[in-house]
Amino acid sequence: MLRIENLHVRYETRQGDVKALNGIDLAQDEGEIFCLVGESGAGKSTLALAIMGLLPPSALVDRGSVFYDGVDLLRADPEYLRRLRGQTISLIFEDAQSALNPLKLVGDQIEEVIRLHTDVPPRAAYGMTQDVLHDLGIPDPRRIMGQYPSNLSGGMCQRVMLAMALVLGPRLLIADEPTSGLDVTLQAEVLENLRRLCREKRASILLITHDMAVVATMAHRVGVMYAGSIVETAEVIPLFKRPKHPYTWALLQSIPRLDDPGKPLRPLPGSPPDMLALPAECPYLPRCHKALNQCRASLRPPLRELEQLHSVACYNPIHPDA
Repeated sequence: MLRIENLHVRYETRQGDVKALNGIDLAQDEGEIFCLVGESGAGKSTLALAIMGLLPPSALVDRGSVFYDGVDLLRADPEYLRRLRGQTISLIFEDAQSALNPLKLVGDQIEEVIRLHTDVPPRAAYGMTQDVLHDLGIPDPRRIMGQYPSNLSGGMCQRVMLAMALVLGPRLLIADEPTSGLDVTLQAEVLENLRRLCREKRASILLITHDMAVVATMAHRVGVMYAGSIVETAEVIPLFKRPKHPYTWALLQSIPRLDDPGKPLRPLPGSPPDMLALPAECPYLPRCHKALNQCRASLRPPLRELEQLHSVACYNPIHPDA
């Protein structure tokens, strides 16, 4: 359904060019939940905006392609993209309260999505809005529809944003940190709604997060991003049991585990690289405990398959007996 090939995106700033994406390769199947995980600044949100065609004017796509059902979205007609967005591909923004229009009632904002992409009459659009809010567990949808975003809590705004994304039953949903800032109960509700969409509608979900617990709960496959590149992809259980890239291993060492509560946590050493001055070699090199002379002398390692459905971009990957 979705295939990204060698995607490079940079932002022009007064200090220089920020190399946000550096050769992204990704493929997603229908009905699959693919999680992208990584530290802040890894390029996850930029990738979501590039897929949607919503990059800001300061962003430049140097090269690469984003294919959806065989059509390159980076070179598609703007009218085609307008019809696609909201109806076939939807995006849940990270900060729902900022993404919603503060001057319009939330019901009107959801109905606007319906009217832009369908020919249903206003009464039917109103009913569809009520139904989708009710399906998301909102007990009094009509009252919520008559509120402004500023009158709602962060969790309620997140559900409204989710309703806008789901009301037309998209085939591909891109969820950018959909549980950010929510309490544990609301997180569970949002994630269950996403799982139900995938299960009942055969929709594909590209879930962007930095929370490894969400990854373990939701993902079929996982892509680990670092400094604008995907450094490891695998199915979720092999990734957690047998991480290959030193960065993935370090991420898993920094979080507590229920199956080993006494295990000491190991924080990641150092800091992510300066995206204004990315090195030609592996960007994880200064933080890596497995670096070789080859890592210092070679260009950035390519993503290559070590096991079936398990690929890593590393010259000295971690082995199970290491």
